[in-house]
Amino acid sequence: MWSFFSRNAKSSKNKPVLSTLTYAVGDIHGRLDLLERLLDLIQIDRNGRDAEIVFLGDYIDRGADSAGVVEALATRKGMEGLNPIFLKGNHEATLIEFLKSGQGGPAWAKFGGLEALASYGVRPPKKRTNRAQWSEAHAQLQKAIPEHHLEFLEKLELTARRGPYLFVHAGIDPNRPISEQGEAEFLWIRKAFLTSSKRLEAIVVHGHSVTGKPKRSKYRIGVDTGAYMSGHLTAVKLLDDRVDFIAT
Repeated sequence: MWSFFSRNAKSSKNKPVLSTLTYAVGDIHGRLDLLERLLDLIQIDRNGRDAEIVFLGDYIDRGADSAGVVEALATRKGMEGLNPIFLKGNHEATLIEFLKSGQGGPAWAKFGGLEALASYGVRPPKKRTNRAQWSEAHAQLQKAIPEHHLEFLEKLELTARRGPYLFVHAGIDPNRPISEQGEAEFLWIRKAFLTSSKRLEAIVVHGHSVTGKPKRSKYRIGVDTGAYMSGHLTAVKLLDDRVDFIAT
């Protein structure tokens, strides 16, 4: 059953306002079934209005169909009337590094890489520390992954800024200007960002850190609801001064 979470922006003299209908989708992690359902819900919700949709990264690993998710995103399946923006997650960064160098396989396996390999028809190494087996998996994946998937992965952006909102996979370092930050912060940061009470340069819309329900505070909106294990893939809907959530 599909469910909806909704929460209005709190009243204040300086409400954050976004004039363009915008959705941001949390970590998909190989759940093509949930992506398709969520896009259906978003299409119903937008009711013919033009809108942007920001995907916050971590499309692959853990779930059963990483290849199917990348295919759907790369071909814009189900996104008619939506202007998509695709951000990079730490899992995509790991896959890209493995494709380029063949390095990092054992570490990747610990957080879902084996499922991603299998989705591309590549036999995962039986022993995670076996270099020869990882070398073979690397060669197989290079042959198996479609060219348009590679192009999609290489073009992923790190951030997107819309009005008062900054969209990014993991978060930002609250102690440094955003302009001085890069992949280390945008793709991997967690505790320093989530626990900070400092005023931030923008309201940060992010995934990466799993919560049972979407989480909203003054400067953060988190929409990673652990889709691969919970069955709840979540999007935040932003328009004017409203903040609402839609989930499978």
